[in-house]
Amino acid sequence: MPDAAAPPRPDLLERPDRPDDRFDPLDPSSDYPARDPSESSSEQAGRSRRPTRSLKMRAIDYLSRREYSRTEITRKLAPFVEEGDELDPLLDTLEREGWLSDERFAESMVNRRSARMGVTRIVSELRQHGLDSTLIDSVGSQLRETERARAQAVWRKKFGQLPQTPAERAKQARFLAMRGFSGATISQILKGDDDWSDE
Repeated sequence: MPDAAAPPRPDLLERPDRPDDRFDPLDPSSDYPARDPSESSSEQAGRSRRPTRSLKMRAIDYLSRREYSRTEITRKLAPFVEEGDELDPLLDTLEREGWLSDERFAESMVNRRSARMGVTRIVSELRQHGLDSTLIDSVGSQLRETERARAQAVWRKKFGQLPQTPAERAKQARFLAMRGFSGATISQILKGDDDWSDE
């Protein structure tokens, strides 16, 4: 004779007395926690794990990794500005606290680029970052003092010998010009005039 059907489990049909007891998620009377059906489980988990960062904390996170110009950090933060946020006063605060500095940004760029690039190229990049014209002029003046020696080092590494044909000369001149070195500097290098290096 077949066994009688097992009686229903009371722990699945009734709300448990203890909050840690299990109950049936398919039973509407079990008070199983509801969730937004339009939100995936990974989105729910991510939302619960990641607290929203303030605009200032986001800015400090960027600035602790490398130097940014004021214009550049403004572009980075713009997508995260919400109603009630004021970006300019925040940037003023970051400058007062020493987190943000156009001078340090310019110095950092010069350190990274000057061994490979000429004055024209570096100054152009500084302008793109919205730096003050006085600061840019000061950086440009300092770079011009070492322009010829830096250009010669770049030329030696790439070519190492003077051009023998007009085509070779044009190729070498084009390379140095694209790196941002001046026409006068390029001309002196391609003439093989080493006397100026000690000027």
